[in-house]
Amino acid sequence: MPGKYFDELEPGMKLKHFTGRTVTEMDNVLFSALTMNTQALHINEDFASKTDFGRRIVNGLFTLGLVVGLTVSELTDGTIVANLGYERIIHPKPVFHGDTIYVETEVLNKRESASKPDRGIVNLKHIARNQHGDVVCEVERAVLFLKRPEAQI
Repeated sequence: MPGKYFDELEPGMKLKHFTGRTVTEMDNVLFSALTMNTQALHINEDFASKTDFGRRIVNGLFTLGLVVGLTVSELTDGTIVANLGYERIIHPKPVFHGDTIYVETEVLNKRESASKPDRGIVNLKHIARNQHGDVVCEVERAVLFLKRPEAQI
């Protein structure tokens, strides 16, 4: 399914993304190793079992990447020029191995590019929930989208 063009996105629009993804232990450990994040909460079960969480939690940067990734097929696939920035990233609850993440997107606002008439900037808010409906991540981001080719005339 192709992504949405700038012209198809309107402030207040909400998209519930179809694809969910279950986070595995391998996801967490591999991501932590690849990014050289040695935080014991992610990689040391003995340590993590003695914390308030009682077990390892998933790396928050992995969670953030997954949240954005789960939106691609229905939002930005083939219609994005660039991510311009991320703001207000929060993780209200931890993600654990075995949690399944689902994402909803809200279009906050948009404006045409001042320098490129074939594109525009859209501010989005992604809300990620686990299988229980608990919010585990929220992020706002600015995205440079292409306009629909026929809309450029």
